[in-house]
Amino acid sequence: MEAPNLTDQIQEVTFESPSDVIINHIKGLLDSGELKPGNRLPAERKLAEQFGVGRAYVREAIQKLEMYGIVKTLPQSGTYIAGLEITALEGLLSEVLKLDDYDFFSLVETRLILEINAARLCALRRTQEDLAKLEEALDVYLRKAQSGPSAVEEDLMLHRTIADGSHNKVIKSLMLIITPDIMRNYHAFRVCQTIENVAVKEHVLLVDAIKRQDVKAATDIMRTHLKGIMDYAATTINRTKGEVETV
Repeated sequence: MEAPNLTDQIQEVTFESPSDVIINHIKGLLDSGELKPGNRLPAERKLAEQFGVGRAYVREAIQKLEMYGIVKTLPQSGTYIAGLEITALEGLLSEVLKLDDYDFFSLVETRLILEINAARLCALRRTQEDLAKLEEALDVYLRKAQSGPSAVEEDLMLHRTIADGSHNKVIKSLMLIITPDIMRNYHAFRVCQTIENVAVKEHVLLVDAIKRQDVKAATDIMRTHLKGIMDYAATTINRTKGEVETV
């Protein structure tokens, strides 16, 4: 007996970032009525323990929700669900979770535009607190990259930390928007498995340049780092070399 044709039944495999898992959970609590407008969210540490993720991912989820006005963080008080109607909140959460997909090349091209400037500004403006966060993010990335498994999440979290150190809110917000799609494409095209060895060295050099406040070196290393990924993206989707060079 001939096996059934499964082609039409196969769906694209998608990867959900840790921050989106947290956002989905909050949406579920709102849907069920367990969480209401004006309620305070659990502390960052407690959420990290509950989901088994680093606090940086919780922070990313909260920042994304703040950007859309879904939550509001009050100093010395905590993070609260906005005082909106449930239907409005659910609509906003759905929009956050259903941001348009972008093609791989366009995502890397956008990263190049954003992150060259993020590296430059981070080298100029980084504080001692920023450096501590960078060193922690680099250490987490290196341990994961050198242990064998893909370090996509840790890689992107390091880049997000550099964007935070730029102290430019627009760059930080735009990075938040595109990070989930970058992660999905990196998994799909096995980017880290292909260029991981080169990336490890470049990340170490990049953080060192930021520490030394060497603006030119930080900018050049970030450009080289993302140019390698861009060339890989161009080859993967059959873009021409000329298109890559024009960025």
